[in-house]
Amino acid sequence: MKINRLLCLLLVSILFLSQTHVSYAQREVSNERLEWYFEKKGKETPPVTDVKYMKLINKYDSLFIGKPDKKDIYLTFDNGYENGYTDDVLDVLKRKKVPAAFFVTGQFMKTHPHLIKRMAEEGHIVGNHSYHHPDLTQVSDQRLKNELEKVKLRYTELTGRTDMHYIRPPRGVFSERTIMLAKEEGYTHVFWSLAFLDWETNKQRGWKYSYNQILNQIHPGSIMLLHTVSKDNADALERTIEALQKKGYTFKSLDDLQLKKSTIPILFKS
Repeated sequence: MKINRLLCLLLVSILFLSQTHVSYAQREVSNERLEWYFEKKGKETPPVTDVKYMKLINKYDSLFIGKPDKKDIYLTFDNGYENGYTDDVLDVLKRKKVPAAFFVTGQFMKTHPHLIKRMAEEGHIVGNHSYHHPDLTQVSDQRLKNELEKVKLRYTELTGRTDMHYIRPPRGVFSERTIMLAKEEGYTHVFWSLAFLDWETNKQRGWKYSYNQILNQIHPGSIMLLHTVSKDNADALERTIEALQKKGYTFKSLDDLQLKKSTIPILFKS
């Protein structure tokens, strides 16, 4: 009996692996592991990224930058877990009337459901950062779909809404396969064109660090990636918003960008 059960388990495992392989092969889609990056230009000049990445962005209607000739900018946060600063961030956004997108994990939703409700109630976008924060290129098609579905279902339970349409892949790791599968589930990938090392909670450097990083990298069309675990970011946010507005920048929602992206020129590194 034990031998037969082991054989059955082995056959099921082989069948699962073969089905996963067939799924990739039939679609002829690459699962090459890629890590998002961009090349900073400075002096309010939009950055560029690799031509391979840009082809995938255009093919699957993904985002990484807005119009480089218009001073609209898009504020996004990754919320893998809570470190005590998200309420402060939301307070600033409410005072300054600035929209943002928050990409959340299952862990964040489980421990701080009231923050998800507040984000939605105050008009912010809540995006999908996967439930367990895995490398999505290393999981099966079904596991990837489950990662996204669990976050969306919990979002709906908490808010009564179903408008979760944006995804940010954990750690910025992706492949054509993962972008394609997410798109089939109704998601737009959102990468970024402004970011810096802000997530190491034991290496915070003070509000001026965050402020200067953003002001030095800002450019028309910026999709800004910040982490809410950063005390520097929370302390700098109000000053940063005010400084950017003085420079003529307008904070917009990712939904606004979606409406305009058909006219965004292709930027890539040759």
